[in-house]
Amino acid sequence: MATRTPKKAKTSAKKADAMRDFRAALASGDPMRIGRAYVFYGEETWLRDYFLDELRKLLIPDEFSAFNYHRLDGSGLDVRELAEAAEAMPMMSERTLIVVSDYDLSRLSDGQREAFCGFLADVPEWCCVAFHYDTVPYRLTRQKESDADGDTDAEAKSVPGGRKGADTESASGGKKASSGGLKKAIDAYVQVLEFTPLGQSELLDWIAEQFRRRGKRIDRRTADYLVFTCGNLMQGLSQEIGKLADYVSGDAVTQRDIDAVADPVLSRQAFDLSNAVAAGNYDAAAAALGDLIKMQTVPYLISGALGKELRRLYTARLALDYGRGQDWLMNIWNMKSGYPAKLALSAARQTTTAWCSWAVRECEILDRRMKSERGVDPVAELKFLLVRLSAGPRDAKVRYRH
Repeated sequence: MATRTPKKAKTSAKKADAMRDFRAALASGDPMRIGRAYVFYGEETWLRDYFLDELRKLLIPDEFSAFNYHRLDGSGLDVRELAEAAEAMPMMSERTLIVVSDYDLSRLSDGQREAFCGFLADVPEWCCVAFHYDTVPYRLTRQKESDADGDTDAEAKSVPGGRKGADTESASGGKKASSGGLKKAIDAYVQVLEFTPLGQSELLDWIAEQFRRRGKRIDRRTADYLVFTCGNLMQGLSQEIGKLADYVSGDAVTQRDIDAVADPVLSRQAFDLSNAVAAGNYDAAAAALGDLIKMQTVPYLISGALGKELRRLYTARLALDYGRGQDWLMNIWNMKSGYPAKLALSAARQTTTAWCSWAVRECEILDRRMKSERGVDPVAELKFLLVRLSAGPRDAKVRYRH
């Protein structure tokens, strides 16, 4: 009996195919190989905007951009306005390009949904429409039906029996527009491009190339440290790379340079917090918390990030107890780099399983209190938590008091 491919795997494969086809069309240099409709969305905003700009450069010569390149705000956009822009024929060019920003498909009325589906089926061959999502999430399902965002397979969740495309009855007895009709139109006429963070190896190559363009060099270990400190999103990294290139007087970037100039992301600061309390170093923990407070980081975000790092530390301690290695820890936490895994294992050697378990639980208790109780001073409670976590012997079985 043949096994069925999971729906999630099919969706991932379809997204990969769409991205591959789009990049091949761009690489060909032929404007007519470009499709008629695209969706640009995803967490990796630098790549998203880079490829949108590459699309513009291919389709629209600069000297004719005023005639052939149109930008529309998706907020309150009527499909008739979109159709009129698409009908405008190109001037001294093969194609036109329309970029629609933050067009919330989940909020379309029944009439606009139906008109939009008709528009997608009839985009002129000379026109390319790119729907660009930045501040509004890309989603098809109506918000009152589901909170799903970006996964078009969620369309069927609100339909009785799970039937995609089934009509649903309104409270007045009339029928709403088919919830599956929009998805079918998207599947048939639009290439959906999701831009996700690069894999670690590819990201480190990109970092090295960005520094080379600025006359600097960085080895892979230092680049790994930069990702650990500043996160794996290219938009933030590009800003830090620019700062570092201006700061470094020589040609090589070092970890000391990164510590001196780069702004660490919350996960890095939370690691410093957990590492300090694991070592019993309250002064270092208090300094890290002070930096976060000065940056006006919301206290419950700090407690949440600290809790995550303590759970990771607990997992690393279990890995040591049961003879598991770095690869096991990376798999459990879906780490793309071995660098944070090595640091977690190193920090875990300063603790015991009992202390890690207690620390995780203490942080969870405070997190719930901060979110549910009135009159709690979150900053004071965080400081007190750091005192408790940093104090006492590392075996501390007596810490189980809840």
